[in-house]
Amino acid sequence: MAKVIPFRAVRPTRDKVSLVAARSYQSYTMAQRESRLRDNPFSFLHIVNPGYRFDKEVSGKARYGLVKNRYLEFKEDGIFMQDEIPSYYVYRIVNRDGDMFNGIVAAVSAKDYENDVVKKHENTIEFKEVIFKNYLKTVGFNAEPVLLTHPDNDVIKQIVAKVQQERAEFEFTTTYRDTHYLWLVNDANMVKTIQQEYENMPTIYIADGHHRSASSYLLYKDLKQGNPNHSGNEKYNFFMSYLIPESDLKIYEFNRLIKDLNGLSKEAFLIKLDALYRIENRGKTPYKPSKPHHFSMYLDGQFYSLYLRQSQYQFESSLEALDAQLLYKTILKPILGIHDLRNDDRISYSHGKNDIVEMVNKVDGGAYKVGFGMIPATVEQMKHIADDGLKMPPKSTYVLPKLRSGVTIYEF
Repeated sequence: MAKVIPFRAVRPTRDKVSLVAARSYQSYTMAQRESRLRDNPFSFLHIVNPGYRFDKEVSGKARYGLVKNRYLEFKEDGIFMQDEIPSYYVYRIVNRDGDMFNGIVAAVSAKDYENDVVKKHENTIEFKEVIFKNYLKTVGFNAEPVLLTHPDNDVIKQIVAKVQQERAEFEFTTTYRDTHYLWLVNDANMVKTIQQEYENMPTIYIADGHHRSASSYLLYKDLKQGNPNHSGNEKYNFFMSYLIPESDLKIYEFNRLIKDLNGLSKEAFLIKLDALYRIENRGKTPYKPSKPHHFSMYLDGQFYSLYLRQSQYQFESSLEALDAQLLYKTILKPILGIHDLRNDDRISYSHGKNDIVEMVNKVDGGAYKVGFGMIPATVEQMKHIADDGLKMPPKSTYVLPKLRSGVTIYEF
């Protein structure tokens, strides 16, 4: 039974939401960040980059305190307001490719994360969890929902469709050409029905935001332990999430880029690959695989197709059949010597939504020696791996939608 409840969001006023909303800080280039900070005083980037006011980079605990100060200033200046009534927030995104995503922003139980009702499919890095937990503990709010997914639900779908017949509270288009809509749901009957439908779900899955959810769980444990009057209803018992049906989820692959051939010549490398793969040189014609266990490779200005010799490799679990894991077990680790996918600086990732152009440019530019592409993982693969208690390699999925920070904020 998933506990998914309404909450009183802090959010921008209608006239300023398009100015406040921001992508994740890391997704901007330095020049883009500078431009937005210089030209838009309402951008949420001013909150997460508080040192801009002092023309100074600020990090660590000092930054956390300044983030909280900037946030409080936005509230004091009337840029943010808080809803009086706990609500669910129906949220729609229509991206520039025409994809449409419909879901509900709500507060999800951290205890459900602990009890595996909220299931994970990707490993996290412990020190990153702790850093973000300490950040949350200082600033006291979360401004970017975790993306969760669940089986399609007709009742919730009907309520969402009914709500969307009314005028949206927010409707804005970003410079990235995505259009965002938000509606409040605080009708008592609707709220009760939505909550019951989520309670009937035995499992929901993290689609994107494993570190954010893990950090929220660590925060819950810390604050629970430090509260002798803990009741289970405190705000820190929950974390903000965007819940969408599985049919709305869109998954892309991540390409792998490797800086060297681990001391091997091109010819020696290809000979080692031949033991497990049927290799075909495709020349300069761009090649993308279309089937599971097939890979594209870009090396020395040429594309290759790699077809797994299945007689030489056995799939012993749902994880072993995942292409990102297969590439790691058969090529990256034994041939190229990449053992630690998270911390080895010889490997980098480029999500497949950028197609293969970025991979080609980086290899041709000399920053990397070889690149690998694969088909995206499926929702069913993601769920099976989570249900089996296994974890995907890092950067196995690039998931859409991507929400903007600062549109709904959860205080605890």
